Amino acid sequence: MKPVAFLRYLWAFPNTALGLLFFLPAFVSGGRIRRIDGVLEISGRTTAWVLRRVPFAGSAVALTLGHVVLAADDEVHERWRGHERIHVRQYERWGPFFIPAYLASSIAARLRGDDGYLGNRFESEAFMRGGHIT
Repeated sequence: MKPVAFLRYLWAFPNTALGLLFFLPAFVSGGRIRRIDGVLEISGRTTAWVLRRVPFAGSAVALTLGHVVLAADDEVHERWRGHERIHVRQYERWGPFFIPAYLASSIAARLRGDDGYLGNRFESEAFMRGGHIT
């Protein structure tokens, strides 16, 4: 691993550590865990259950935490991979400040009268650069 890549992983690691908390429950419950392009993708029943209950998003189809992407199943990973990879890059830029910045952007959007998800600047970037398939 190149030194710059190592530093990006290290900078994002506090968030990645949160994502790694889903590794064991997904594994034990028969979920799927894959490493694709340096990102750990976790899916399965346990992950789907968690995503349906994400408190700030209502019900998410996928969620990125550093270099870990959670999704209900492989189909969701496929459809949203580009979008979620933009979030991975955002974590690499913002490091431990990403989650507070993301939440602040959602609050700012709500205060402007916009949707807290679609009006979030990080989501806007991910939709513009990474897209998604509906």
